[in-house]
Amino acid sequence: MVSQATAVEIGLNAAIVSVQAQTPQILVISGGARTDNSESPCDGLPIGAFDPLLHRTFETGLRASVQEQTELHLGYVEQLYTFGDRGRHKQPGDTGPHVVSVGYLALTRARPDLSATLENAGALWRDWYVYFPWEDWRNGRPALLDSVLLPALKKWAAEPATYDRHLPSRKARLRLAFGDEDFPWDEERVLERYELLYEAGLIEEAVADGRVPETGLGFPLGRQMWIDHRRILATAMARLRGKLKYRPVIFELMPPEFTLTRLQTTVEAISGRHLHKQNFRRLVEGAELVEPTGASSAATGGRPAALYRFRRKIFQERPAPGLKLGGR
Repeated sequence: MVSQATAVEIGLNAAIVSVQAQTPQILVISGGARTDNSESPCDGLPIGAFDPLLHRTFETGLRASVQEQTELHLGYVEQLYTFGDRGRHKQPGDTGPHVVSVGYLALTRARPDLSATLENAGALWRDWYVYFPWEDWRNGRPALLDSVLLPALKKWAAEPATYDRHLPSRKARLRLAFGDEDFPWDEERVLERYELLYEAGLIEEAVADGRVPETGLGFPLGRQMWIDHRRILATAMARLRGKLKYRPVIFELMPPEFTLTRLQTTVEAISGRHLHKQNFRRLVEGAELVEPTGASSAATGGRPAALYRFRRKIFQERPAPGLKLGGR
């Protein structure tokens, strides 16, 4: 028996990151459609369709789509993953094409002059910790972890479940992802934490997908995103946090000249960690990633601070130039 062919469309999702006012920002389309027929809007990542007649590669298609819609020129771009699960667009009786999204991480410098253009495109910058409040440790361990997340997850982990003998138990995954008991918190496990919260039915996307009738918490854990876009964003955050340690991608988010204080706050914004000032400066100087410009800035109103720039010769000297951040 020959089954009827199902049309497939390829979409290009972009997790576009910038850092503005010491805050990690993600470009979103606000007020997108919901899959659970709810009237309240939610955010989505920018998406463009891939046209093989116009674009030779997915990346050129992504760059063209973003520039056409927002006038943003993307710097560093990296493919994350292909998101194509059949249930990602939950619409009963839907016979339309199945959309497979190729997710990308993209970095760009802040452009305040493009705010009107972004608004016309229905886009805006939003703090990415609005979607993942438990990931921001810059001011210490988030109270939300101990007051809400861990109690709810431990209750879920203790429930009877059928385990695949090839996979860790719920309790083991919880300890590893959330640094529970004697395990340390690993800032790179953003996606694993999100997937546990989804599987436990504690976030609104699990309700929208019909996994649970309600989260039972009485309030949302972070701002909901359209279909699986928060999962795509979690993938991008994890990738970028890991990338900081072996590639100088942080400089894609910096102006051409900067102070070491601004560099530190930018690294802290992305990693979600507070870094000791003197240790950070020793780390940067030891890695030989920057060089002084000879100029200084008095923008803070205090003592003028020396200005630095990225030392591009580092690419000729070693294969993995990054900021190998130490433990907490």
